[in-house]
Amino acid sequence: MSKVTLEKAAQTQIANIENSTGKKLDYWMAIVNKSGFTKHGELVKFLKEKHGFTHGNANMVVHYAKQSHAGAVENSDNLVIDQYKGKENLKSWYDKIMADVNKFGKDVEVAPKKAYVSLRRKKQFAIIQPSTKDRLDIGLNIKGITPEGNVLAAGSWNAMCTHRIKVEDAKVVNKDLIGWIKKAYDQAG
Repeated sequence: MSKVTLEKAAQTQIANIENSTGKKLDYWMAIVNKSGFTKHGELVKFLKEKHGFTHGNANMVVHYAKQSHAGAVENSDNLVIDQYKGKENLKSWYDKIMADVNKFGKDVEVAPKKAYVSLRRKKQFAIIQPSTKDRLDIGLNIKGITPEGNVLAAGSWNAMCTHRIKVEDAKVVNKDLIGWIKKAYDQAG
């Protein structure tokens, strides 16, 4: 999906939210930011349970309220730079992974967020997150394939992912890792 198509889809969804609720997006963003909740999932649940939102609409409002939606920052490179502040040793791993991921095809959409980078095709297939000063986490969406080796079930780590790879050594950034990301990419097509 092109950036223009994504932006148009987002604007359509915002218009639908405003039409169905009778309130502007800014109103709902203020409600979210004053709710007292901080975690994304808590905020989505709050909008669904207290205000009758669908999951998709609640998710979008929370992303806009927390400025984590695609396009929130004009220069998304700044988001990536900020993610690796104090974790500069992990940036070369990220760069190596991205060099290989970009060879998958022209349809890879790289969408940096505050804490991680989302990799999308028709849907999100992976995230790359510098979790600690010494660990990069790769989250994957792969249905029907059992985790093995250093690939774990994502469990409660991230509800958007089925698999997780903890990268704590440069040696893990290899063909196997890229192969797992490629499996997720192939399923997202």
